[in-house]
Amino acid sequence: MNRLTATLLISCPDRQGLVAKIANFIYANGGNIIHADQHTDFAAGLFLTRIEWQLEGFHLPRELIAPAFGAIAQPLEAQWQLHFSDTIPRLAIWVSRQEHCLFDLILRQQAKEYAAEIPLIISNHADLEWVAKQFGIDYYYIPVNKDNKAAQEEKQLELLHRYDIDLIVLAKYMQILSPEFITRFPQAINIHHSFLPAFVGANPYQKAYERGVKIIGATAHYVTSELDAGPIIEQDVVRISHRDEVSDLIRKGKDLERVVLARAVRSHLQHRVLIYGNKTVVFE
Repeated sequence: MNRLTATLLISCPDRQGLVAKIANFIYANGGNIIHADQHTDFAAGLFLTRIEWQLEGFHLPRELIAPAFGAIAQPLEAQWQLHFSDTIPRLAIWVSRQEHCLFDLILRQQAKEYAAEIPLIISNHADLEWVAKQFGIDYYYIPVNKDNKAAQEEKQLELLHRYDIDLIVLAKYMQILSPEFITRFPQAINIHHSFLPAFVGANPYQKAYERGVKIIGATAHYVTSELDAGPIIEQDVVRISHRDEVSDLIRKGKDLERVVLARAVRSHLQHRVLIYGNKTVVFE
């Protein structure tokens, strides 16, 4: 079976006939739709859809698909993306001192849970270079403080360009990206515990333990200029027992962060996420 596919992600003002119009574009050109999902946000007046089809037997060569669909999308006032399944994205993982999310992402990529390359790790500490060496990934130690932040971000941007990076994954990178950086490279996913904003600052698990919380969580979201307030991709929670110590909260929190970040990265790489406003639709 030929598994080479194309995927369209589309959002546009809601109106009658959209599903038929989009599906007919694929049918009329000999395509076989293998996945289709849609959502209408009535409050926003938006129609959102993801549609994937086989390229085997499709009459249009891939370089003509975008201009052909563009002619249909323009009168619909649609925003859209076209992706091909044989395009392998390149990830840069950014870390500080915690290795749990870094290891998890690398091992999932090594196990081919998702199709991606990880050629680059950037850190503001030298602690995890041994992990990069273990997997043959280039590691750059770029310390950042308030006095050198702008200059160091220029170095980071140059590395992203040099390595042809498509997506940054902040895998417990404990620095804030500047609005200027995000404007120049907006494709970034972050992970953090879901105590925010209840237990901000240092030792959030200690504060949560002292407060006697009964549930903790993790959130993965796109990075925006507003700290930890970007469109959410994935979240999960776990219950806390009165028997749990601070170390148990930390362990459970790390487990959640691994899984939630992995789900978010997988959804992004499989082109299942549509952003509109400060919300997302994540198609199953």
